[in-house]
Amino acid sequence: MTPPASRPENEPLLLSSDRDGVRTLTLNRPDRKNALNPPLWVALRDALRAVTDDDGVRALVLTGAGGAFCSGADISVPEDVHPDRKLRRLTDVALALYELPIPTVAKVTGVAVGAGWNLALGCDLVVATPESRFCQIFAKRGLSIDLGGSWLLPKLVGLQQAKRLVLLADTIDAGEAHELGLVTWVKAAAEIDGFVDELAARLAAGPPVAMAHSKALLKAGADCTLPEALANEARAQPGNFATADSAEAYAAFAQKRDPSFTGKWAVPPRT
Repeated sequence: MTPPASRPENEPLLLSSDRDGVRTLTLNRPDRKNALNPPLWVALRDALRAVTDDDGVRALVLTGAGGAFCSGADISVPEDVHPDRKLRRLTDVALALYELPIPTVAKVTGVAVGAGWNLALGCDLVVATPESRFCQIFAKRGLSIDLGGSWLLPKLVGLQQAKRLVLLADTIDAGEAHELGLVTWVKAAAEIDGFVDELAARLAAGPPVAMAHSKALLKAGADCTLPEALANEARAQPGNFATADSAEAYAAFAQKRDPSFTGKWAVPPRT
């Protein structure tokens, strides 16, 4: 078996690239299957927070270098800090990803283990290859689940399956993950890059304000009653009517063309 490629000494732990409104963040520790060490946790937190403040970014792809997504937190090197501080790094990353208003895609090749799998599950959509493998490995390390997995898994697969995945810490393949609803699409390794590029481009071309509202409504809807959800929807929709995108959508439909969405506020200023 060919060993994972090592990272050049001066190369960043986290790579960032932009293309047509899509930002791709790549975990870059291929020699450790992109295990998250303290500097990488901080770099990822800062990069996710920066996305929120950049109006030019309309979709995010999160992936890993060297044929793996992420093997979880790097526990190979002891760290002389209080556990509360260690866990705060994880909490900051999980919340920064959760709070992003733009659509997010995890592109998973190779392994997604422990916190690495929950990092992928924190994205809105997950694309994997048939070779991808997933494991909630915490029990095998004498640890309990983290990075939001205790909240994400029951919502995605139900409580019983979540218990099975966490308490037994079994490794499952991409096919089973897809059947459970933990992977959105499975694509051949030769096809995944092109598929994710096209998917991210479609998401970036959508109406940014309306999509941010929908994403927030779906998250809130999972924990509220139907009357509450309907009230939330009623509050959100006027904000969409007040953007240029609403008029653009109707014009594009009438003119039989693709719409060009900007998210710009279209209400005249008060005089």
